[in-house]
Amino acid sequence: MRAADLIVKCLEAHGIERVYCVPGESYLTLLDALYGSSIEIIICRHESGAGFMAIAEARLTGKPAVFLVSRGPGATNGSIAVHVAEQDATPVLLFIGQVSRIELSRGAFQEVDYRQFFGGMAKGIYEVHEGGKIGEIVTRSLRLASEGTPGPVIISLPEDVLSDEAGETVPSPFPLATAHHGPQDIAAIQAMIDEADHPIIVAGAMLRGARGAAALQRFAEALRIPVAVTWKNQDIFDNGSPLYAGHLGFGNPPKHRQVLANSDLIIAVGTRLGDVASLNYSFPTAPQPKQKLIHIYPDGEAIGKIFRTDFGLVADPAAVLTDLAAHPRVVSSARESWRSSINEFVREFQRFTSPEPNDAVDFGKVVVSLAAQAPDNAVITTDAGNMSTWVHRHWVMTPKNTLLGAIAGAMGFGVPTGVAAAIVDPTRMAITFVGDGGMLMTGQELATAVQYGAKPKIVISDNGIYGTIRTHQERHFPNRVSGTDLVNPDFTLWAKSFGVFTTTITLGDDIDAKVKEFLAHDGAAVLHVKSSKEALSAFTTLSALN
Repeated sequence: MRAADLIVKCLEAHGIERVYCVPGESYLTLLDALYGSSIEIIICRHESGAGFMAIAEARLTGKPAVFLVSRGPGATNGSIAVHVAEQDATPVLLFIGQVSRIELSRGAFQEVDYRQFFGGMAKGIYEVHEGGKIGEIVTRSLRLASEGTPGPVIISLPEDVLSDEAGETVPSPFPLATAHHGPQDIAAIQAMIDEADHPIIVAGAMLRGARGAAALQRFAEALRIPVAVTWKNQDIFDNGSPLYAGHLGFGNPPKHRQVLANSDLIIAVGTRLGDVASLNYSFPTAPQPKQKLIHIYPDGEAIGKIFRTDFGLVADPAAVLTDLAAHPRVVSSARESWRSSINEFVREFQRFTSPEPNDAVDFGKVVVSLAAQAPDNAVITTDAGNMSTWVHRHWVMTPKNTLLGAIAGAMGFGVPTGVAAAIVDPTRMAITFVGDGGMLMTGQELATAVQYGAKPKIVISDNGIYGTIRTHQERHFPNRVSGTDLVNPDFTLWAKSFGVFTTTITLGDDIDAKVKEFLAHDGAAVLHVKSSKEALSAFTTLSALN
């Protein structure tokens, strides 16, 4: 086999069903090897879109996903997805076509040293100089992407290496090493919980999927402990549960922070406890938490890195919670009162009240209507920006949903992930929320949706501003608007040019009827909402900031 053929055989052996790419001459031989294979090629319109689609697939399946780019501009365009995969702990494998071996280190056309370029972002970076090693490197990379804290791995492929003879042996997938816990760990954790009157669970992305969500639910219910979910992970716990303690992200109001601060034990499970998950290192406080801290994560690097940890455990979070749930306790009235006080705040906070803007449509009303009419198991993808604040605050999600949002805050994430979700699992409706800024970054991936018959539902909030930045601007430099106004195309006509169903909501329209029509369409669809500037986010108005 050629090295390119062996790459394809290795991917097939690992169950890779598709790859996302923008084609390039530097990996033509690999494209040729994919011809006729069981792996579907999803042709994208920008390398960032290809990378975001791979991230969406990895998040949906829990397995590594693959994207391919050409050298130089292709790789640098795709680098945003590498950064997102690192920040979001998502297993992604990126193949880059490189200049030929004889050209390396000569400053050839489009040459980049990928070890330097991706050095701070990727878990591993390999450049293959011998075709005979490609099977080992691909197999090793797929394991590395998934073990411990998942993340991106890069393989640089000098274009002439792809034609090397690589033998006939396809390496078997490497089993992942698993972190274990013992009865003494369960006993130690349980003792700390029994001593606490106001414990709280901070639950993160490593509990994604049916197994993790079920373990979290059983544990919380058995010990009657409220659950706060980390940013963009609302789907791992029922937001309608009396044990739901809210979503830890940007914009948490002071009252929510005050309620959480009354805890006496934090059980951080399945999260690295980064700045957003810890409310900018205030819950728990860094470096010395005010509460006792238990931290359970499958990679020891995150435990005790920022916060003094009373009990750290390198283990499978779902397995630990399952064992803890096997020993339910009769809890104190103090704990029940604590649970109730948190949930009362959350219930009131979830309730939608409209500021009734008169300049354009209140986007919150559209989100509430979509939440009421969408299928219970909808996949929800969000771009970066204020329009997602209504989704996080008012969409009462459950583990039947899947929420795909860039923890790294990358604009342009929404549309590609919605398209990928619709391709990967066409039995579920994929609904994307994106602003006018993000739509013009990667909205062209609507063409990919049409090409592959995918049926994403794209909701555009069009208010003519970079809303998140305008929010910060009005707070710090009021009435000095600089660099945040936008002039947009007519998104209705623009979307129609792709051949997708499009409908528009303007001030005075029947929002519920428009949403119903949009969701009922059997195909890709765009809902263009002429949104209010005044209703700036789910937390504030433009007038309130002035």
